[in-house]
Amino acid sequence: MLEAIVQNLEDAIEAERVGIDRLELVSCIERDGLTPSLKTTKEIIEHVKIPVQVMIRSHAQGFCYSESDVKDMMQSIEQLKSVGANRFVIGGLTAERTIDVQLLDKIITEYPTIEITFHRAFDHAIDVKQAYLTLIPYKKHIKRILTSGGAPNCLAGVNMLLELVLLSERKNGPLIMPGAGITSDNFASIHKKVQATEYHFGKGVRLMESFDNILDRERITRIKSLFNIYRS
Repeated sequence: MLEAIVQNLEDAIEAERVGIDRLELVSCIERDGLTPSLKTTKEIIEHVKIPVQVMIRSHAQGFCYSESDVKDMMQSIEQLKSVGANRFVIGGLTAERTIDVQLLDKIITEYPTIEITFHRAFDHAIDVKQAYLTLIPYKKHIKRILTSGGAPNCLAGVNMLLELVLLSERKNGPLIMPGAGITSDNFASIHKKVQATEYHFGKGVRLMESFDNILDRERITRIKSLFNIYRS
């Protein structure tokens, strides 16, 4: 399963055309991704057949959210659900850099049918293994965790990614989805070691590895081939 970041309808249609399996829809990728507009979300859901996960992040000033921030996030979910979204990318930490379970409890209580991917706030936790254990009881709602293993990118975090994948298998918890800095050049070395079932891609699957450019079918085809070759 290959997931790619998109920001607009043209991106989404092209991603589906070149073989991406699932989309993560964001705005403001230069700020690591914020909540997209209702208009863009509605257009994409109406025009593609592959699953669309929608970022819920109102600002880029860290992952510790105030009551006002949480209210904004809940309002965004409510509005996005009204245009057909039901898969969301969410995450938050306490001031002590542990998983913000109060945030998760509020969202899940209010919206018990949504599917959640916990985003890379996870990588800023003080202890990513403990953070994973904290998220296990939420598996019914949190299907996967997007992570680079607590490192700046997946290549640097490959050893921890392997530990997290093994932990997820042992505990039957949320899937580990490696993401951050994965390219067609380094994918094989990461996948051979980590053996995840899902991977997340950003600029690494675009021409010249830039969000200014379109998705690159050749890079995506190569990654899909390597994914199948090195499956355990």
